[in-house]
Amino acid sequence: MDTKISPMYKLSSIHEHPLFFSGMFITSKCAGCQVIGIMYGSYFCIEAYCYCRFDKDCVESPLEINHHLSHPEHPLLLTKMSPAEDGTPPCDFCGQEILSTFYNCPTCKFKVDLICGTKPSPSVIEHPVCHDHTLVFLKKQMEEDQVPCEVCKESIGGPSYSCLECNNVYFHLDCVRLSKEVDHPCHSSHPLKIMPSESLIDDDDEKSCCFCLVQPQKVLYHCSICNFTLCLGCTKRPPPLVVEDAKTHTHPLTLFSSKITFTCKVAGIDICSYLSYICLKCDFVVSGFCLGLPRVININRHNHRISFTHHLRHMGAKCGVCWERVRHYYGAYSCLICPEYVVHSRCAVDFTLWNGVELEGIPETSEDIVPFKVMGDNLIHHFIHEKHILQLFKDFVRVGGDYKRLRCDACVLPIGLGPIYSCLKCRFCIHEKCAYIPMKKNLVFGPTPYKLESQGIPVNCNLCGKVVGGFKYRSRGPFVVCPIVDVHCSSISEPFVHNGHLHPLYFLKTKEKRNCNACGRDRDGYMLTCSDCDFDLCFYCATLPERIWRISDEQPLTLYYGGKEATGKNWCEICEMELDSSKWFFTRYDCGGTLHVRCVLGDFSWLDPNMCFYIGRMAYYVVFNNQNSRPFCRNCHNRCEAPIILQYKGHDEQNGYICSFSCFCSISGLKISREYQYPDYN
Repeated sequence: MDTKISPMYKLSSIHEHPLFFSGMFITSKCAGCQVIGIMYGSYFCIEAYCYCRFDKDCVESPLEINHHLSHPEHPLLLTKMSPAEDGTPPCDFCGQEILSTFYNCPTCKFKVDLICGTKPSPSVIEHPVCHDHTLVFLKKQMEEDQVPCEVCKESIGGPSYSCLECNNVYFHLDCVRLSKEVDHPCHSSHPLKIMPSESLIDDDDEKSCCFCLVQPQKVLYHCSICNFTLCLGCTKRPPPLVVEDAKTHTHPLTLFSSKITFTCKVAGIDICSYLSYICLKCDFVVSGFCLGLPRVININRHNHRISFTHHLRHMGAKCGVCWERVRHYYGAYSCLICPEYVVHSRCAVDFTLWNGVELEGIPETSEDIVPFKVMGDNLIHHFIHEKHILQLFKDFVRVGGDYKRLRCDACVLPIGLGPIYSCLKCRFCIHEKCAYIPMKKNLVFGPTPYKLESQGIPVNCNLCGKVVGGFKYRSRGPFVVCPIVDVHCSSISEPFVHNGHLHPLYFLKTKEKRNCNACGRDRDGYMLTCSDCDFDLCFYCATLPERIWRISDEQPLTLYYGGKEATGKNWCEICEMELDSSKWFFTRYDCGGTLHVRCVLGDFSWLDPNMCFYIGRMAYYVVFNNQNSRPFCRNCHNRCEAPIILQYKGHDEQNGYICSFSCFCSISGLKISREYQYPDYN
């Protein structure tokens, strides 16, 4: 795992963290000037909760501005303090909210935003491009919805430009620079005319910018003859007409701004686009969004670095991300250590997989992620239990008859009959395999590595929705879909082989609801799917234990995988309700008994029965439901059937039991998310 910082970073006064350079064409919003459009070379930050991107011009903003039009008395200094934290007032020039780095006068506290500092609006525009008369700057903010802008027709709520010869003619500060017509270098055949976006028909292709594919909300430039549309950002920052990038191609590449269908030589996919570059010396054609791809990167789907190649060495390979065929005559990424592992170019540089850092020229280093130190033969010192030494036991001499009751402090499941590490001085124990859970791990749910956290207050796993109290992984980086993942879900890798299905399963991220074949519940987000047949599996069902011990049983319960062909009626031994045999359930093979998954596990089986946590002044204890008679739930007033429940004790002597997570949310006042509701196997 790489820990060094790439040399392609820049320490800039515009941002508090190192900024990494990217030569790719990326559609984004500049955190400095707030302009949305394609950036042809940009700098970005990868710090947790701080991911932002800056245009090259904004990064190179001067540290000091002397003799500013609006404040010539003192110099203005570039300041990167957060305006929100310091209560910074609006820009003293335009009156708009300051959203990022700004210029500040330390003498008189005069402040202007980045645009007003580097490109201030003049007090008078004698020959405006948007109007026939002279325009003057009005600093006074106008009341909301008072007058519309003559260009975009939107209301003006801040400073504006006004015409003294015309009655009620006003312009936004941004719109005053917009010409009625422009001769764009990327569309030289006809001029582009400015018009409100609502004036075009409700067609995605007509309203979308031909370069960045963004639909402008207010105004756009359009050629009605060619049906060619550009947003304001791409009009101000046109793509380069010629690109010289030795990493992409040995010859200069020329922009071909007509809409054509072609096969991108870098991505190996068929594209219909206006933004393509061609080589005038050979038949090389590439999409603008495939220019400047990094040579060496790390992605969360593989443990080794992958490198870009223009031609694969073998045929018939499948992409390690989307599992579609990779065309070996075109560009792709491959692993030098695992020759069979290849990834489509577009799949590899997806920011949900890749953190954006180029690793070419950076020596690969390893990081110590082992969670324990070896202290002797079968003796370790684990980070979760630093005060005592743990010893490996395989014959259960120390455990004795507690193998049904004791829980692993990492995965919080019963220790069962496998080898464990146990403390020599207390009842702490952990599965041998759980002792090797790494301190840091790459998971497919975020581009930055996840870090292992030990026990704490119960949290919801963002994948399966279980309430977990043992080990869990957490990531605070950008583009993280699931910031908290418990160790059971984190153990799943591709291809995932499960005894409940004949074929291997693969990760699938979907926005549409898909039905889990195990529990019958509709889920969106991440699921496991079969590429050979119509089979989907949610993470809750994928991480169910195949065998589990109950304290009252002599033999373990076994997970039965049901099926659509299942017939006959079965009844749950716990709740005595009918059981759907097409869904997964637990069974006793010695006597043929059947039990609902929910009845066997409940909602709190992934919490240590010795745990106690607080919400406000209320204490919650995780306890076994092993009394002579089952207690009543304080919320739903039904008897608690789950093997592990909560007992709470309040400051006002209000005590009681809680049977489920939904009842816990009702009593504690926490809001339950739909994605965290447990599957219904009934």
